[in-house]
Amino acid sequence: MARYFALLLAIPFMMGCGATDSSEHGHVEVLGFVNPFIGTGGHGHTFPGAAYPSGMVQVSPDTGLDGWDWCAGYHYSDSSIIGFSHTHLSGTGRSDLLDVMIMPTVGKIKLDEGTKTRPAEGYRSRFSHDEEVASPGYYKVKLQDYDIMAELTASPRCGFHRYTFPASRESHIVLDLSHHYATDSVLLTSLKVADSCTITGERHTRGWGEPGEKYWVDQHVFYAIKVSKPFSASVSVDDHAVGEQQASGRNVKAVLNFATAKSEMVLVKVGISPVSVENALENLSTEIPAWDFNETLTQAQLKWEHELKKINITAPDKTKTIFYTALYHSLITPYLFNDVNKQYPGFDGHIHKAEGFSNYTALSLWDTFRAMNPLLTILEPGKVNDIIQSMLAQYDQTGLLPVWPLWSSETNCMIGYHSVPVIVDAYFKGIRNYDVNKAYEAMKHSAMQDGSGVKELKQFGYIPFDRYNKSVSTALEYCYDDWCIARMAKDLGRNDDYDYFMKRAMSYKTYFDRDYKLMNGFSSTGKFRRPFDPLFASYGQSDWVEGNAWQYSFFVPHDIPGLINLHGGNQNFEQALDTLFGMVAKPQGNDMPVDISGLIGQYAHGNEPSHHIAYLYNYIGKPWKTQEKLHQIMSTLYTDQPDGLSGNDDCGQMSAWYVFSAMGIYPVNPASGVYVFGEPMVTEAAIKIKDKVFTMKATGLSDKNIYIQSVKLNGNDYHKLYITHQEVLDGASLEFTMGPKPGNFDGAALPPSMQKE
Repeated sequence: MARYFALLLAIPFMMGCGATDSSEHGHVEVLGFVNPFIGTGGHGHTFPGAAYPSGMVQVSPDTGLDGWDWCAGYHYSDSSIIGFSHTHLSGTGRSDLLDVMIMPTVGKIKLDEGTKTRPAEGYRSRFSHDEEVASPGYYKVKLQDYDIMAELTASPRCGFHRYTFPASRESHIVLDLSHHYATDSVLLTSLKVADSCTITGERHTRGWGEPGEKYWVDQHVFYAIKVSKPFSASVSVDDHAVGEQQASGRNVKAVLNFATAKSEMVLVKVGISPVSVENALENLSTEIPAWDFNETLTQAQLKWEHELKKINITAPDKTKTIFYTALYHSLITPYLFNDVNKQYPGFDGHIHKAEGFSNYTALSLWDTFRAMNPLLTILEPGKVNDIIQSMLAQYDQTGLLPVWPLWSSETNCMIGYHSVPVIVDAYFKGIRNYDVNKAYEAMKHSAMQDGSGVKELKQFGYIPFDRYNKSVSTALEYCYDDWCIARMAKDLGRNDDYDYFMKRAMSYKTYFDRDYKLMNGFSSTGKFRRPFDPLFASYGQSDWVEGNAWQYSFFVPHDIPGLINLHGGNQNFEQALDTLFGMVAKPQGNDMPVDISGLIGQYAHGNEPSHHIAYLYNYIGKPWKTQEKLHQIMSTLYTDQPDGLSGNDDCGQMSAWYVFSAMGIYPVNPASGVYVFGEPMVTEAAIKIKDKVFTMKATGLSDKNIYIQSVKLNGNDYHKLYITHQEVLDGASLEFTMGPKPGNFDGAALPPSMQKE
């Protein structure tokens, strides 16, 4: 796997005079520790191609279009490439996008993609991972069937390809607009050969959803392709040639034909827009005006370097690679969703302008509210403002805050109204460049809708399992969101709202089944579900979403002391946590969710409901147990290999968890402004925050010295098990002294419960 680093050493030299010695060192120092192949194997669902931080374009190879592990279009287990498309999801459990796919070839023209077992029957090409390279903003691969070297880079809204061809009188670039993931539908595509170097068109698809589901993504992509070499175009519809230089239909393809000399480079620039061809052309002329691949690559690398160097760590190279790759994956999403002229299509079907903000989509909020969004409040508060303004724009257009928006569609994927904790977290951290009163109104309105189990919640004061499927998971997440609303209501002087939503927030106690000491379904007649199997999990009828009772029973981040009391005190709570991590039995059930992965006992790190649980030992004064569990998680469930993630990266949440945890802190309650201590995996970390630098140092850290012995803050002995966001912003100096045995933290201040605010 060293090739991604080795080739990166050569990239600054091919950039020409644009880089100085110091900038070259910077590129290697930071970018050289990012391995985009991490997560492309196993169930990580990431892609290796070129992307710009939060860009609209992610130009990357596609190797498969069917199966859960091909949600990003690529899986490391494959040995052939279909082509390079310009939009990809990062780490999701659903697939969509994969727009505007092109593939360079030589020889006989082929219109079919071929298969993995018989790639030569189509335009697909075999490749070797030994001839494949990826780094932030750059991807390179040798297409063995054609002896073509393909290189990719990106700007925010455009992809840039550089193909080095062999000598051939029959060189081609295939544009296949019918290319799509298996569960998606191509509704309409079109192309027009504008001149001997330009093709424009549109792609309209229906994706994301699965048969029988209500919500799908209705997506329009407009594109403009410019080629550095004149071509003659062969256009086909339904694999039949047409004489015209334009066409429309569901299965439209074009083959761009030309001759090439040995090692001749042909450049291809692709601009996309969700609004119009004209905007796609403007995006392209604005962002990539010249035919200078190296310059575009340099700009992408400089942007990535700027973002990644906001955190500087000291650690062994393997740990650095895991850390900086995690930070990289944390910053790929959300995706920019407006053109350079600020236009974007709204959820109401109209074209809008993002006045005074950048509009963002691909908000995987059920996942990212836990760690990725809090990470942005430290690293990119300006982007947090833009995300919230994007949320409020969706509220203006639909009447509800986002759940899981993609392009100009709301997928309503997963549960909760988790725009709420993102807004409340930002508000209390002083990030308020938006209409605060509108934000509060939007939160309240979303929490008082009649859909998604809220009607039952308002009627009963809880969500009965016999009235609403997935009742307990849904209800527990609402309890947390409602606590967030209550907290902001109090700060705004809305005391009646505070009382109402705090009562709803505390309704989590309704689901606590004292016979089992676990959360359980509660019926409309006031009875717990019987029989009750705490290991049961199912995509079908179940009280749980992508989990079971064990994995969800500890999700009360706003009132952990209250949860401890339900268990009967610290000792019983400790025993419950020990049982969770130590169980031999596995989750079970019909149609069991594949998302339940990364298991340590019943703890499932491969999915988000478990992400805070290891930190809960701090709340009973047993931080050394938190440190043990975290060391196990970070040492065994994160690696520098393609299968180095234990589950879907989920738009950066799995990675953001590691970024926080490796620095020894984590936002157990994401909207509290409190970071609970864990177990650092890096010796030093420094975060640049405006003119301040927050530092963390783990003195004596080693594979054996995993326990915190003592803590200092700003050079003084510190007797708390947490630090505040304000202390981080103020540039505090946090120092852990590590040792081989548990430290003594008797009398240390426990992380605060925020329920009474």
